[in-house]
Amino acid sequence: MDLLSTEEASSYLRLNPKRIQALARSGKLPGRRVGRKWLFDRRDIEAVLGKRDRPEAVGLDLSARNQLRGTVAALHVEGVMAEVRLRLGDQELVSVITRRSAERLGLRVGDEVFAVIKSTEVMIGKGASLE
Repeated sequence: MDLLSTEEASSYLRLNPKRIQALARSGKLPGRRVGRKWLFDRRDIEAVLGKRDRPEAVGLDLSARNQLRGTVAALHVEGVMAEVRLRLGDQELVSVITRRSAERLGLRVGDEVFAVIKSTEVMIGKGASLE
């Protein structure tokens, strides 16, 4: 059993330690309280992340409602940025993210991912007619 402290789990999940503790208290992240400290089994965290098949694995909820499931159709990494092309049914969506984010997520062509859209505006433009 590979037990992680709150700080180690925080580093592993790239979340603030206070957020780790809040997720554990709410039951969204499996952990054990020992005295005043939290301990987390790495295998349980991996199950939550979907790295192992376990039916009781629980995902983390996002406040954004616009979540579109798609497949990575193309990935172009250059410099500090990465262009990710997602296939959403018969449509395509392009997202530009940092190279570090693409590497942290381990993105590969064919991966099933979610596009999370959080915006207050959607603009549409069209070129002027020359007729």
